[in-house]
Order: sequence, then C-alpha cells, then structure tokens
Amino acid sequence: MILGTSLILILLCGVPVGIAFTLLVIANAERWNVDWSVLPSITYDTVTVFPLLAIPLFLLGGQLMSHGGLIRQLTAVCDVLIGRFRAHLGHVMVLSSALMGAITGSSVATVAAIGSTVGKEMIDRGYSPGYTAALNASAGLLGVLIPPSIPLILYGSIVGVSITQLFLASLMPGIVMIVAFMIVHASLASRVLPDGKERSAAAVGSKEASVPAIVARRSSVFFKALPALMLPVLVLGGIYSGIFTPTEAAAVAALYALLVTVVNRVVGPRDLEKIFLSAALSAAAILVIIGFTSIFNRAMVLEQVPQSIAAWAITVTDSPLVFLLVVNVILLVVGMFMETNAATLLMGPLLAPTAAKYGIDPIHFAIILVTNIELGLLTPPLAANLYVAARTNRVPIIELLRHLGWFLLACLVLMALITYVPQLSLWYRLF
Repeated sequence: MILGTSLILILLCGVPVGIAFTLLVIANAERWNVDWSVLPSITYDTVTVFPLLAIPLFLLGGQLMSHGGLIRQLTAVCDVLIGRFRAHLGHVMVLSSALMGAITGSSVATVAAIGSTVGKEMIDRGYSPGYTAALNASAGLLGVLIPPSIPLILYGSIVGVSITQLFLASLMPGIVMIVAFMIVHASLASRVLPDGKERSAAAVGSKEASVPAIVARRSSVFFKALPALMLPVLVLGGIYSGIFTPTEAAAVAALYALLVTVVNRVVGPRDLEKIFLSAALSAAAILVIIGFTSIFNRAMVLEQVPQSIAAWAITVTDSPLVFLLVVNVILLVVGMFMETNAATLLMGPLLAPTAAKYGIDPIHFAIILVTNIELGLLTPPLAANLYVAARTNRVPIIELLRHLGWFLLACLVLMALITYVPQLSLWYRLF
C-alpha cells in the first residue's frame, strides 16, 4: 500500500513514468537488497531483446503509410465497400481505424491518423465535432486489439508467452469490437445527424451514376489502394503462416512501406528525414519506459511481490471468476492513471503468476489484461485517446465526453465477454 501510494505521488508531481519507477527502486534499494551497479545492465538487457525491435519498425511503417497518403487510400476503399449504408461515414471511421491498427499497432497513432482524414470529412457531412471525436477516440482502441499490437508485444516479451499466439487471440475480440462500434454508431446516427442523414456528397455508388461508371470508379479506387491493402495482408499473413516472426514482419512492413512511398514519389528526402525522426522519437519514448520499469519489476520479483499477491488472492477467494472480477476492477483503475505500455509492463509480471495459480490460460489472461488497461485510453484523467481526438477534431474535451457513454458501455460489455468467454480469445485452438 505504501509502495503504491509513493508511486502515485511521484507520478502526480509530473515525473516521467519510467523515471518514477526507477526513483522508487533507488529509494528502497537498501531495503530490497538491490545492487545499484546492476541497474544499467538490467535496463540495457531488457530493451535489446529481439522481439522489442518490432516496436520501432511497426511505428516507422505506420508513419510512412500516414505521410505517404496511403491512409487516405484505405479510407477510400472502406467508403466503396459500405457506401450504401445509412450514415456510412461513421462505419468508414471504424473500419479505417481497424486497418490503421493492423499497420501501426498503436492506438494513439490510429486516432491521430484517422481523425485528421475521416474526422474532417464526417464534420463536413453534418456530424457534430463532439460526436466525431468520441467515435474517433473509441475506434482508436482497435489500434491495440487488432494485431499487430505494441502492448501485446510488450506483454509477450516480459511475461514470456508467444507473441504470435497473442496476435491470434486478439483477432476475434477485435472483430467483435468493430461490430459493436458499428452497431452503436448505427443506433445513434439518427440522433446526431440533422434529419438522420449525412449531407450529400459525391459518394461511390450514387444513384445518379450509371452502372458502368460505378464499376469503373470502384475499380479505380481498389487499384490505387492495392499497395496499401497488401501491407496488412503481407504482415499478418506472414506471421500466421509461420513465414515471419512478428519482429521480422515488422521489418518487412517498414521496408515495404518505404518502397511504396518512394516509388509513388509522395514524399521527398527531407520528408523522409522527418518521418524517420518522428518514428525514432516515438519508439525511444516507449523503450525508455520499458527499460526503467524493468528495474522496478526486477525489484518486485526479488521481493516476491507476485507470490505475495497470489497468496493473498487465494485466501480471499478460491473462485477464478471472482478473481477475474477483482482483477478487472483493479486494471480499470490502473488504466485510468497510467500510460498503457507502462501499465502493461507493471501489471503483467505481477498478476500473471497469480492467474496461473487459478488455472487461467496465460494467453487468455494476456488479452484480458491488455484490453482492460487499454480502456484507460477512454477514461480520464489520463485518457490519451480523448485528448488526441479532441485536439485532432478541434473540439473541447467536455463536448466529446457528452457522446462517449454508449461507446464506453459497448467496451465494458466486450470486456465482460472477453473475461468470461475464454473461447472468444482462444478460438484458434478449435481448429
């Protein structure tokens, strides 16, 4: 309790997450019998493991796709596929977020990229900025659930479970989340749109267009977007077929995105320099957190904190169902106050051994933990998705929150399904 209070106080003082963990270890080094001389080697050994190389490479691929205009091509394809749906542009935002998530593995990057493209178009079509930002922030969660996922890479690396299996396990919950958001949007569209309809636009499939013109336009959209569409197929197909490891797939994705961007001549040498720098800074921020939190996790292991948690939990209840309920509540609170990657690195090693004591499948528990923590992206005070969506769509955060409730409820229902229906995550074992 004292340890947790100290950590919260340090974070509230504005100390960066990774440094806060390290300060806590240094302050308690003598009591925990931690040798200061090994701290640098712990950090270095943690961030130089092969699986973590996937993080900067996936981020680079996402940056190249975004700056190279390939994201707009993906949204155009989604527009073609569901252009006849009522209030279809909201569905386009959801599907585009899923495709972006399959490229970057980052929720915040997904919100920023899709909000700056589809979000602007939604507002032009008659949606309020507040509703557009709420949908944008919520659909951004697909950046974590739809593989590849940076938090799942972190979890697999630090807990020691197969990252490929984690990607497979997150696929079905991700699809269910897509459907859930589309249902919520379809239900709310009549309330948030004037007369329940989007403003007219030159949409593919317009009734005034002839059939040959419709076919020609759709074919043109698909042909232009073919390079962008091939990237998720290449990455996920390579991983699931066993051709690539997730890290090798990240390298292939970054190289492919670079080649497509250069061949299309949509960015110049100076733009490429900025893209590489942006990806490097984003990756560095994540890796610094990983390195410093590894020191804290090592100290917790030496102090046998995971074993103490397991022993305490078993004395409270012998029911796995009750344990999972308690874990869900704890993780929801943790996600509200901690950055997603840092929370995953902290709570994964602490709770995974306890979950194993209850006979909970390690892959299933990983999906529970990561999905639960990612809901913190929608719940203040941290709520990174909300702030990015508000800024991208130029709307006050209060206006966004007015429209968030139904999407958050859909997430909580999905969280309950993931927790108590293991087959939703372990579906791939049925074949």
